[in-house]
Amino acid sequence: MEPTTVLEELDMTMEAAIENMNIEFGGVRTGKASPALVENVTIEVKAYGSKMKLRELAMITTPEPRQIMIQPYDASTVEDIDRGIREAQLGFNPVNEGKSLRLPIPELTEERRKEMVKRVKTISEDIKVRLRSCRKDGMDKGKKLKNENVLTEDSLHDFEEQVQTTTNKYVKMVDEATAAKEAEVMTV
Repeated sequence: MEPTTVLEELDMTMEAAIENMNIEFGGVRTGKASPALVENVTIEVKAYGSKMKLRELAMITTPEPRQIMIQPYDASTVEDIDRGIREAQLGFNPVNEGKSLRLPIPELTEERRKEMVKRVKTISEDIKVRLRSCRKDGMDKGKKLKNENVLTEDSLHDFEEQVQTTTNKYVKMVDEATAAKEAEVMTV
């Protein structure tokens, strides 16, 4: 394996972690209705005998700024979706309208906003742990390449600097995204 291949894999893995973070941040309430708040909720569908993401079961729209409308593709799944949203404990109270569900988005209190900021920080820290794990894997692969005489002592040092530079770049991206999401959650 070549050092450039290891660095490319490291970059791709860290990029995937950032994408995952952005998806998770999308599920954090900011007081505005957004399909991202519920689309990744896992629903146990008894009729199908399986678990599915809400976005696979229904069309999710925001007809008003403080309301999410869920229209299942199969009307028989309305009850399963209702139960799944309640079990996800997102703070929503679905209104079952027979063939669809309406989710009114309540105004966020200061206390609830602070809870959301804690959740954002938890997501952020989880992503940083994942980035540090990727960094460790990259460093270990560099040492392995040195043991296989692919890298010299000096080139190992350069390789490790590149791994650290890549890690720093992604950690900075996490910090910036976290600060932006916190500001978004705390603005009234």
